[in-house]
Parts: sequence; structure tokens; C-alpha cells
Amino acid sequence: MGTFLDQRSSMNAGATIAIAATTTPALFGDIGLQTQGVAGNGLGTNGSLIVDLAGTIGLSIVAPATVTINVVRGGTIAEGTIIYTAVLPIQSNISTIVSFNAQDLLAPAALLTQYTAFISGTGVAGVVLITRIGPEAFWGVASQG
Repeated sequence: MGTFLDQRSSMNAGATIAIAATTTPALFGDIGLQTQGVAGNGLGTNGSLIVDLAGTIGLSIVAPATVTINVVRGGTIAEGTIIYTAVLPIQSNISTIVSFNAQDLLAPAALLTQYTAFISGTGVAGVVLITRIGPEAFWGVASQG
């Protein structure tokens, strides 16, 4: 039976917002999980660290686009480790909620492990017509398997 270590949540927007998405990844979630120095073994067994992550983001899309969501162990995409990527082609003239789940079974032993979530988009002929409309939330649970 697993042992609970920590749970954190990051609510970037709980109501309607209007933030244009760009081709540059933009942070929408940031949490630090107290992982008590337990390391992951890649299997989630034998007392290793298991980190479950989830998030949701509301989008309005005017023209066909591709949305990319990255979950990173660390503070930035450049310096962290990308542990999850979702690439979603989305049709035009819709508003949608995108939700995702990810796991990190290879986290290093640390007292605190930072996780961040980023969104970016690409559009037709390089024009991105994606608006982040909310809600935006990111959360995680750390346990020892």
C-alpha cells in the first residue's frame, strides 16, 4: 500500500481570462511537491516515488491550430526535464477545455521537487489565433509506492 507524501495545487485562473497564446511556451502552472528524499525507480514499486500530475486549461480557437502542453520537472523548459507532452490539433471556431494527466516515475531523490506546466500553439501560416480563456489549474500528488 502506498504512503501519501504531499499534494499541491496551482490555480492560475479560476474565472474568465483573455490571454493570447503564442509559439513561445507560457507558464500556467507551478507547484513544489515535498518528496521527502524518496527517488523514483521507473516502476512505482518497492517504496519508490510516484508523482501524479493533472491539469486543465480553457481555450478559444478562431482558426485551425495545434496546441502543445508540456509538463516539466523543474522551473523552465530549457533547464528542466520534460516528462509529458501533449500535441493537440484543434479545429476552428470552438471553445474547449483541455485536461491532461501525467506521471513522473523517475524523479530524483530531493526534499522538494518543482513541476511546471506550459502551453504554446501554432497556427496556419504562423498566425496563432488561440486565446486562453480559463479556467487554468495544475495539481499534483506525491506518494511512495
